[in-house]
Amino acid sequence: MLDSIFAGNLALDIRGSICALATPFTPDGALDLDAFGRLLDYQVDGGTQAVVVAGSTGEAHMLEHDEFDTLLSFAVRHVGGRVPVIAGTGEAGTAKTVALTRRAASLGADAALVVTPYYVRPTQEGLHRHFADVADHGGLPVILYNVPGRTGCDLLPETTALLRDHPGIIGIKEARADAQRIAATAELARSDFVYLSGDDGTAAQAMLGGAAGTISVVANLVPAVFRELCDAATAGRADAANAVDARLAPLVDALNGAPNPIAVKSALPWLGLGSATPRLPLVELAEGAVRDQIRQALIRLAPLAVAA
Repeated sequence: MLDSIFAGNLALDIRGSICALATPFTPDGALDLDAFGRLLDYQVDGGTQAVVVAGSTGEAHMLEHDEFDTLLSFAVRHVGGRVPVIAGTGEAGTAKTVALTRRAASLGADAALVVTPYYVRPTQEGLHRHFADVADHGGLPVILYNVPGRTGCDLLPETTALLRDHPGIIGIKEARADAQRIAATAELARSDFVYLSGDDGTAAQAMLGGAAGTISVVANLVPAVFRELCDAATAGRADAANAVDARLAPLVDALNGAPNPIAVKSALPWLGLGSATPRLPLVELAEGAVRDQIRQALIRLAPLAVAA
C-alpha cells in the first residue's frame, strides 16, 4: 500500500491557492448539491488549485456518514480531475480516522487532510503514532493539520520533522500564526513534504517565508484574488504580495468577526452560492455590524459577483 501511495505522490501537486470549502445547506438543513456544484465551479474558474471537502470550514463534524460520502463523491465527479480533491478525515480516535480515510480513498479523493485529534489531548508520541498509523493504513497521502486553537493539541515541529520521513505523509497545514512557528515549519519543507499555511491573516508572510501555498477560508468568496496573492507570494514577489494582502485584509478581518464558518457562510447568498445556514450548534450570523462589514469588504473585492 505504501508503494502505491508514494508513487501517486510523484504526480500529486498540492500547493498554491487551496480552498477549504464551505458546505452549503438548504434552509431546512439538507445538503444543497446544486449550490455546492456552483461553489466548485466558482473555485476552479477563479484559479483555485485544489479543494478541501469536509474540513472544519465544511462543518465536517455536522455531517452524517452518508452525507460525507455524498458530498465527497459529488465533488470528485463534478471537479472531474481539474484540480485535486482533498478530504478532511480527522477524528479524535485513530481507528475512526483510518476508517474515514479509507472511505475517502474509495470515493476517489486524492489526499486526506488529517487534523490533530481533538479533545483527547495526546502526547507528541501519541501524535507520532496516530499519524503514522493513518498513513500506513488509510490508503491516501496524508497532509497533517495543526490548529491548536480548535483542537487543544499542538503538533510540535520536532514531531513533524519525524513524520515527514514517512512516505505516506506529504505535507502539513500549519494554522499557528506566530512568526516563530511559521519559520520553524518552513525549515521542514522539502521536495516531498509541502508546507501550507492555514491562516489567511498571515498567509502572505508564511508564503514569502517558504510556504508553498495556503489552505484558505476567504478563497470561498474571492478565489481569483486569493490566487493572485498566492502566485505573487510563492514567487517571492514581496511588493506585489503585500499589495494584494492589503486589499484582502478588510475581508479577512471582517470574517474574523464571527466563528468560522458562520462568517464565510453569511456571504454565500450574495454570490449565489447557497444559503447562510449552518448546522447547530452553529447559528446564522445575525444582521448587524459584522455582517455589514463583510458585505462592504466583499463588494470592494468582487463588485460584479455580489448580488444587489
